[in-house]
Amino acid sequence: MSNFKVYVTRRIPEPGLKILNDQCDVTSWEGDDAIPKEELLKHMGDIDGLVCMLTDDIDKEVIAKGGSRLKVITTMSVGYDHIDTEECRKRKIVVANTPNVSTDSVAELTLSLLLLTARRLVEGVDSVKNGEWGPWKPMWLCGVELTDRTIGILGLGRIGYGVAKRVKPFGVRRILYHDVHEVSYAKEVDAEFTDFDTMVTESDMVIICCNLTAATRHKFNKETFKKMKKTAILINSGRGGVVQHDDLYEALTSGEIYAAGLDVTEPEPLPHDHPLVGLQNCVILPHMGSNTWDSRNHMAEIAARNIVSVKNGEDPYGLVN
Repeated sequence: MSNFKVYVTRRIPEPGLKILNDQCDVTSWEGDDAIPKEELLKHMGDIDGLVCMLTDDIDKEVIAKGGSRLKVITTMSVGYDHIDTEECRKRKIVVANTPNVSTDSVAELTLSLLLLTARRLVEGVDSVKNGEWGPWKPMWLCGVELTDRTIGILGLGRIGYGVAKRVKPFGVRRILYHDVHEVSYAKEVDAEFTDFDTMVTESDMVIICCNLTAATRHKFNKETFKKMKKTAILINSGRGGVVQHDDLYEALTSGEIYAAGLDVTEPEPLPHDHPLVGLQNCVILPHMGSNTWDSRNHMAEIAARNIVSVKNGEDPYGLVN
């Protein structure tokens, strides 16, 4: 057995675990829920590598407990805000993530959420379960088609581009996008670069695919909703903090915008009694963007290979620092 010890903070798919077990001495937290911090701290002083999740707070205390032995921390996620990367840099601990593995799954989920929201499909499913499906009524559960609509996308990175590519065959009239700068590959989907105000003012459906930064935090707020069409639909599969939730509730209940679909919220999980949860015109999913076996298996494999690369003196694929 290798003397390179690795701790995994959650049960992970078998493909990743096999890679680790082949070259490392592996111990895991055998639960699906987040590991308690006190439990994680128990293991930090005796490991060379840590595989963590987006919901684990890898702060200065946890990192310090790793001591001089800890060489690498890899997160089974694209985001790494939960890791104190500056503290890791000071201690010469390699930090890695799993980039570019969930692009297709998140893009597919985003389009699914758009259709769920626009066509009121959740309400339809509930009506059948609740015995409300009766004789045909011409104005019952009418939604909105994508055909001939203008789609706005905030953030035309890999996921935003994937959404644009998938939505185009639905016969949309225009695709507008706003980002920090214009991108050449937007031409492949006939997406037009525009300023933020033009995008939210002219779009029938606005899709958030950007990261959370100081510039995007609460970008969708009371003032933004006033600029949007009353028939507009907002979809967020980027980061929950891009939307000011109290302002969204007000916009949805006052008729300022038509509907919203959220796969990300602030906080996560969103409390079940949060005002947005009770709205029929707000579809909320439990952050399911990467919830496919294809994506999760690949994420586990890359996280494991990141560990093995550092063990073998190589740079990991998902090198962050």
